Amino acid sequence: MWDRVAADLRAAGHQVVAPDLPGGGLLAAGETVSVEDMVDHALAGLPDTSGSWIVVGHSGGGIVATMVAERMVAKRPDSIFGLVYLAGMMLPSGMSFPEACTIAGSIPPQGIEPYLQPTADGLSTLVPPEAAVAIFFQRAQPADAIAAARRLQSQLDSSWMIVPSWTAAGAGTVPRFYIEALQDRSVPLAVQRTMQRLVPGARIATIDTDHAPQLSAPGEVAEYLLGLAKGHT
Repeated sequence: MWDRVAADLRAAGHQVVAPDLPGGGLLAAGETVSVEDMVDHALAGLPDTSGSWIVVGHSGGGIVATMVAERMVAKRPDSIFGLVYLAGMMLPSGMSFPEACTIAGSIPPQGIEPYLQPTADGLSTLVPPEAAVAIFFQRAQPADAIAAARRLQSQLDSSWMIVPSWTAAGAGTVPRFYIEALQDRSVPLAVQRTMQRLVPGARIATIDTDHAPQLSAPGEVAEYLLGLAKGHT
């Protein structure tokens, strides 16, 4: 889903790393994936450079992005320029997404959860393609939505039932930016704005699109990130 955004960023001279996080697809019997495993994987994909990165977290990737920022600050404070949540889970340390939904008055299960199908081993869930099109990608071009929905894989429960762990002296020092998705059916706008209140201080932008702006409005997402890279906030 990031291909078009990545192409625009690379065309402007930026390096782009968009890792597939572990926890999806066919896994060995008994395999588990923690949020720390996903953070390790994301950081391992960053080339060794003296420059600064903008870290972008979409949806549940917001939790991973927060913890990536925490680790980057600990290693080299100037290695991260900004932390962007794209309809992402921007949560207080130790708080789960269902807790934020409850605070927002959006009682779980909501969004995609009622449509999740458990795998035979009971350790993972799968999003049916028709539910993905209706809940995740309803504002994308139909062909793009269908193609994206068909590429979704089962995901270990341990890799999406996660909570962030971060500190004010770590990730809390990184400038935060939140891009609202106004038509999001997975992370409803009321929940997005509740997270903004729970973790105050982020600069806010809005895109009138669905849960996956990088698919349905890639030009707008790229334009925002390029502006941020130039110091336009």
